[in-house]
Amino acid sequence: MSNASFWRGVVPAITTPFAADGSVDHAFLARHANQLIDAGCTGIVPLGSLGEGATLSFEEKLAIIETLVAALGDRAPVIPGIAALSTAEAVRLAQAAERLGARGLMALPPYVYSTDWREMGAHMRAILEATDLPVLLYNNPVAYKTDFVPERIAELAAAYPNLQAVKESSCDIRRFAAIKALLGDRLELMVGMDDAIVEGVSMGAVGWIAGVVNAFPAESVRVFEQARAGGAPAAMALYAWLLPLLRMDTVPKFVQLIKLQQQRVGMGDERVRAPRMVVEGAERAEALAVIEHALATRPKL
Repeated sequence: MSNASFWRGVVPAITTPFAADGSVDHAFLARHANQLIDAGCTGIVPLGSLGEGATLSFEEKLAIIETLVAALGDRAPVIPGIAALSTAEAVRLAQAAERLGARGLMALPPYVYSTDWREMGAHMRAILEATDLPVLLYNNPVAYKTDFVPERIAELAAAYPNLQAVKESSCDIRRFAAIKALLGDRLELMVGMDDAIVEGVSMGAVGWIAGVVNAFPAESVRVFEQARAGGAPAAMALYAWLLPLLRMDTVPKFVQLIKLQQQRVGMGDERVRAPRMVVEGAERAEALAVIEHALATRPKL
């Protein structure tokens, strides 16, 4: 099985928009997804951490997948995040996503529970065995307290041809070289931390599961293309401008901050689902100062 082409490029972890009554705003979700593809993104990942997947019901997740598949058609793949409290629910979600027209999956460790490789490996194998779709393994030990080290990733890759890519978010840039040393080109490497995109590309990453792209799609696509074509020297000017925004993706309130960016640029609303609350006071003023400075100095592309 050859790796799918859609792991290469900028793939937004799309935010989940909410209406004033707290329900999912499907009309805006469809428009926003097409805006991102219009800007040069190569796919859409809903139901991830940035998409507030942990606060969505199973039925809401299915409805979001349906909306995005219908909205994008053949333009770009929908690659839902597969995460749940239980392995059984993750398997059900993976199978339902495939049935609804998803073209790939992003597999996460279970919410809340973190343990040893015997249990975490079994969870990931159950997802991989539940689908024929290409799968991206999401490694984020900072958020999920489960670390898929390169040797374990290689173990899964050897057993499952449909494991095609890894989203590396360990905050250790050396992991890219370690995975490459073990697996060569067997897996596509994708950056999962916005403020390490240029560094990740320089270490062999070919794709970016991006967050700030929800508010600044043109700049996100351009900096990735610059890094891919010419390395850090080619990307550094735009990257330096973008970094204060990108750093908002790697803090606990990243969902609120990226949605605040979206609201400020007219590409969404900052509504979030409890227990999250919109940022206020000095925290809000500090974030807005960064956003306003970025807009005042926004480069012409």
